[in-house]
Order: sequence, then structure tokens, then C-alpha cells
Amino acid sequence: MKQTEEKKAMISIPLDLPDVKVLATEVTATGDFVITVESKLGSTRCRQCGREITEFHSLDRWITLRHLPILDRQVWIRLRPKRYRCPTCSNHPTTTQRLSWYEGTDQTTAYEQYLLLRLVNSTIEDVSRKEQVGYEAVMGIIDRHLRRDVNWLEYECMPTLGLDEIALKKGHQDFVVIATARQPDGRVSVLAVLPDRKKATVKQFLRGIPARLKLSIESVCTDLYDGFINAVKEEIPGATVVADRFHVAKKYRDCADRLRKQEIRRLKQELSESEYEEIKGAMWPFRKCPADLSPEQQALLNRLFERSPSLQQAYTLREELTAIFEQNLTKAEATDKIKQWQEQVADSGLSCFKPFVTTLDNWLDEITNYFLNRETSGFVEGMNNKIKVLKRRCYGIFNLGHLFQRLFLDLEGYQLFAQTAS
Repeated sequence: MKQTEEKKAMISIPLDLPDVKVLATEVTATGDFVITVESKLGSTRCRQCGREITEFHSLDRWITLRHLPILDRQVWIRLRPKRYRCPTCSNHPTTTQRLSWYEGTDQTTAYEQYLLLRLVNSTIEDVSRKEQVGYEAVMGIIDRHLRRDVNWLEYECMPTLGLDEIALKKGHQDFVVIATARQPDGRVSVLAVLPDRKKATVKQFLRGIPARLKLSIESVCTDLYDGFINAVKEEIPGATVVADRFHVAKKYRDCADRLRKQEIRRLKQELSESEYEEIKGAMWPFRKCPADLSPEQQALLNRLFERSPSLQQAYTLREELTAIFEQNLTKAEATDKIKQWQEQVADSGLSCFKPFVTTLDNWLDEITNYFLNRETSGFVEGMNNKIKVLKRRCYGIFNLGHLFQRLFLDLEGYQLFAQTAS
């Protein structure tokens, strides 16, 4: 009766290891599984001449490989590889047979892919501790399975490129450039992590894109850094350079905000303490659009604008320019409206927008390219956020090749390894 109950409780789980036969299975004192197998193949290829050889010579030493866990228990595969002798080569060398599911390491290929899957949105240290695999062993798995640069053969086209910079260290130090591509299906992939934001560095990367892919590039989204824009114009002249709307907005909003700071400092000196209390705390209401203001915030701004008419002018001009970007305009219509806005700024006598007016004079064509297809660098900024999270998670990553690997893994890991490791 007991034996029957034990049989009913047994289940069969496929090992997914081709070309082997299971000889024995045992459970260790710690509850792990050790499965002994032997190869069912009767040949291998000579390590010298490459011919297939079938003359059996001997069995090699035992090897033990870590395999996929079963019911959260460690699984080990024991195997004595077969050795075959080559009758053709002059010294009749022997060659050890190697099966398709391991590559000469201490883990099966399936288990290595399982570890890579565990690394997605995690850290090497965390996976190393949970799986009881050495830190250097996990690093070795990353290097064996993941490239440190882009494989252009994986791309058929890339209509939209993105270029943006990010600091690897606090305090805006050690800037690197992240080059990304957005596929027609919306998928975003990392193309490169460039060591600096120099124009020559960006040009060298763009020059290295295969000609067939360069022809497929329709637009490049970037901020207003002239090194990026000019590098694209010189290396991919057929692409449309789109200055990111949100970088543009930050520039003219910063102009208005600088005037707010100046006016607040002036009013603090000129007003009595009680009068100043009436306009105190206006920073956040000033940064909001009128539709998002509460009645109390609107009243606060009104009191501030009574004391500073120039600040009200700046606020109104800022919101009028934002409204232009919100409208469904053609590039030509947007260009006309922005030029009209520039005239209003000139007529207002305000000097706070002078830096942004210079930006418009230099890059109006790139800025108004936004109105062609409403493209932004949102997908690039999303990548930057992912990098920031990755840096915090890993307490900093300064090796650019490893940063590329980890970004690639976070973006593509589930797609590449979820099915193979399951």
C-alpha cells in the first residue's frame, strides 16, 4: 500500500537535455538532485582534422554540471564524456566528445540562460547569493552570452535614432552618450554607450552604422547640443534632426523662472514683512499652467503679478509658446507662429528670454521639425531613467562595455531567455 502511494506521488519532469540517457537519480542529504547520465551519441569530430570519428577510445573523468532547479532544489548533472580516436591523423589523437547542452563550464547552457533571466532588473551580487554561484562565474556567463557592442546584423531597419547624454557620477561628472533606436513596432533598443559627448566621438559612431541601415534612418531625436546636431547632419544628411520638444520647453521655462527669482529677491528687499508674506510660496504656482491652478494658487499669482507686471508678461509669453506646441500645426504654420512670438518678446522689452531667442535663431528648423510627425526624445529619456535605476541598483557602473551588457539584458532579457530557461 505504501509503495502504491509513493508511485502516485511521483511525477516526471523532462530534463530537456538532448542525446543523453538517464542512468541514475539520487537525492543528497541537503535535498538536492544528482542525475547521472550518459551520451547516446557514438561519434565526435576530431580536434585536429575536423572529421567525424567513431572509434571509441575511453571515458574521460567525471564532470558535474549545475542544471535548472526542480521544485526550488538544486539539480546537478553527472557525466563521463566519451573519448574517440582519429584513425586518419598521423598521431591518432583522441578527442573528448562534447554535447550541445554545455560549453566546457560548470553549468549547463540552460542554467546559464536561467541565471541571465534572473539578472534582469537585478544585480550580480543578488543573483550570486540566491543561486549560490560565484560572482566571477556570473560575470563570466554575462561575457559569454552578451556582446559589449551592437550586432548590426540583428537590425533590418531603424527609422528613428535617439542621442542623449547622462552622467555616470553625481554632480554631472563623466558624461556618456546613449545611442538608441526605436523600431517600427515601438520597441526601443540600445545601440551604443559612447565614452564622451564630443562631436568627433558621435561622428565616429554614426560613421560605423552600416550603409543599408543608414538609408533607413528617417529622423534623429536629440537635445539642442550642437555637437549632436552637427554630427548627424554631417554623417546622415538624409535624416531629419528633431530637437526634442521637452528640452526646448525647459530652456524657455528656465528663462521665465530666472526672472521670477530676480523679482522675488527684489520684492523681498522692497516690501515689508507682512506684504512679502502675501506673495510667499509662489514658485510652484508660477511653474504651473493656468488650467492646473487652484483658486488659492491663482489668487497668490495675482498678488505677485500686481507687484511685478514684468513677471506677468513673462508668464503669459511662456504659456503662449507652450500653446503653440500643443496645437495641431504644420511645420510652416508653427514657424510663422513662433516668429510672431519672437516679435512679441521684442515688443515686451523683456530681456529674460534673450538666451532662448538666440536658440531659436540658431535651431528654428530643428525645433519646428517636431511638427512634422510629433516626434520627441521621450523614448530616449525613458532609457535614461532605466540607466539611473540601474546605476542605483548596482551602486554605480563605470565600465561602458558592462553598462551596455546590462542595458541590453534589461531591455531584451525576457524576450531572449524567458522561454529557453523555462
